[in-house]
Amino acid sequence: MNKIIKKISGALQLVLMAPIKLPAKALSIIKYLALGLGILEKVTEEESDGSDEVNKL
Repeated sequence: MNKIIKKISGALQLVLMAPIKLPAKALSIIKYLALGLGILEKVTEEESDGSDEVNKL
């Protein structure tokens, strides 16, 4: 799941940084999606780091 989230997040960042003109609504939707995926990526990353420590004990 982390691979999928990272790939989609990368694609959204590429679209945001590309010098293309997008409608304002589409741009704001892409920004919110990128923000949500960034938060989701960090949460899942922290969960996987925490579970590794529990498994070692």
